[in-house]
Amino acid sequence: MEHELWFTALLNKLFGGAVNALLAKIAAAPGFEWLRPADPGAAHPIPNYIAMEILVILAILVAAVLRSRLSVENPDKFQHLMEVVVEFTRDMTDEMIGHDGRRYVSLIGTLGIFVGLSNLLGLIPTLETPTANIQVTLGCAVMTFLYYNYHGFRQHGVVGYLKHLCGPMMLIAVLMFPIEVFSNFFRLLSLSVRLWANMLVGDMLEKIFTGLVPIVVPALFMALHIFVSVLQAYVFMILPAVYISLAVSEEH
Repeated sequence: MEHELWFTALLNKLFGGAVNALLAKIAAAPGFEWLRPADPGAAHPIPNYIAMEILVILAILVAAVLRSRLSVENPDKFQHLMEVVVEFTRDMTDEMIGHDGRRYVSLIGTLGIFVGLSNLLGLIPTLETPTANIQVTLGCAVMTFLYYNYHGFRQHGVVGYLKHLCGPMMLIAVLMFPIEVFSNFFRLLSLSVRLWANMLVGDMLEKIFTGLVPIVVPALFMALHIFVSVLQAYVFMILPAVYISLAVSEEH
């Protein structure tokens, strides 16, 4: 059993019983037996990675609440930072998606902030990096996959989007359609594994060297962790923007 972090222990103490009851009810439905807990009376059904995700979501919600304190005359450092993030996301969507690109700013910006904070969370003592778990990165990838395909269907209609996946010429549709479908599903693997592998390795290296060598070397790995965290958050913003652009474009 993994070492339970203090925040995970707190959530299990407060909500463990309710989570077990909910899982038991869901597992009772046909086809969901795999959700049945191995130990129905377990007091710790919430794992660390879910607890860390909840912590990141709470931080984002607190930031959203602070919007009521925004000031045009006297913006603070937090407001300046958020304005930079929003402006960067707007410029990126305008450039990559083009017309109507700003409709996707909220999703892409929120996704980038969530991934960025999740990547950096492991730098805080007593906490872990949730994106070092494949379950978290796969969840983000699935959400992205459903989102851009939904907008593809919304933009073109069901028949139109399926034709969109057939390529520019119907003569090669038999070849292009399976390739496009495979490519779409491969994006799930690409998005999830890239982020997971980078954060897992970074987390492991930082922990190993922190325990073996003096302060300077671990500090270098912490700086590298910050760089990789920001870079991967950027990648997880730019790739969904690319996929949305491909899905909603009028010409394939």
